[in-house]
Parts: sequence; C-alpha cells; structure tokens
Amino acid sequence: MTSRSSTPGLARFNTLEKQAAVAALHEACASAEWGRRLLAGRPYATLDDLLVASDAAMAELTAEDLAEAMAGHPPIGRPTPGDATSAREQRGMAGASDALKAEMLELNLAYQEKFGHVFLICATGRTGEQMRHAVAERIGNTPEKEREIVRVELGKINRIRLTRLVEED
Repeated sequence: MTSRSSTPGLARFNTLEKQAAVAALHEACASAEWGRRLLAGRPYATLDDLLVASDAAMAELTAEDLAEAMAGHPPIGRPTPGDATSAREQRGMAGASDALKAEMLELNLAYQEKFGHVFLICATGRTGEQMRHAVAERIGNTPEKEREIVRVELGKINRIRLTRLVEED
C-alpha cells in the first residue's frame, strides 16, 4: 500500500535542497511554522510518517499561524486564475448554476465579514450544494469553534496536498 511505504516522490522530497523543500511545503500550506516543523522532521520513512507529522504540526499552530495558512486559500467558487491546485480542489463549484455561485459569493462575504478570513473547507469531492450548506451552517459558529473547524479542514487539505506531492513523479 503506497501510503504505508516509501515512494520515489517521498525520497525526492526527503532529499530536496532546503529552499526547494520550503517552496514545495509552502505550496501545500502557506503557514511558515507548519513548513518549518515538517522540514525539521525530514527524512520521513513513509508517507504515513509525513502525514502524522503534518497533523502534529497543524495541532500546534497558533491563531496567527492559522491566519497565515488561510491567507493562501482563495474563496470557494473563485479559485486563483492559473492555479491548477485550487481549480482541482474546487471542482465541485465548476458546474454550479449562476444562482448557486452568486449565493456562495454572498455567503463567503458574510462569513469573511464575521470571522475576518475566507471560508475554508476541504472542497475535494464536495459538490457546490454541499459547500453552500457548510458555509451557511458554519456562519453561526463562535469564532473559537470556527477556528478549530478551520484547523481540521486545513489538516485535511494538507494531507491531500502532501500525498499528491510525494506520489507524483
């Protein structure tokens, strides 16, 4: 099973020059602290070891670190032009109706006004309707509860991105 064993991509990641590794980790998560922690743990014997280290680093991030990580994510329904990663992750919004896209924009703005950051969800595999439901539900959360949900969602996104990083050749 790939996730339990070493892969050529993991070996490549383990041996990347420091600046290249920092850049690769920044592509996965914009938190410099998260990246520093993962970089310090190299070399990783397995993908699972890398993912566990990611989870541990995510659990230790401060509110400022989380804000830095969130700043690297475009709003749902508006992937960064030319960014294949955000377009792939937000694929569920690609075929959404104009009405759903307009509603998501409105909800995103209300969410951002309340919490001071973009609505963040692990969008991979979710439909536009599922994401709309999630933002509509989560907008009622307290800032503290929402910060912990964001931490979990970021962790899921980081796991997907790290897996892609080390499984692609």
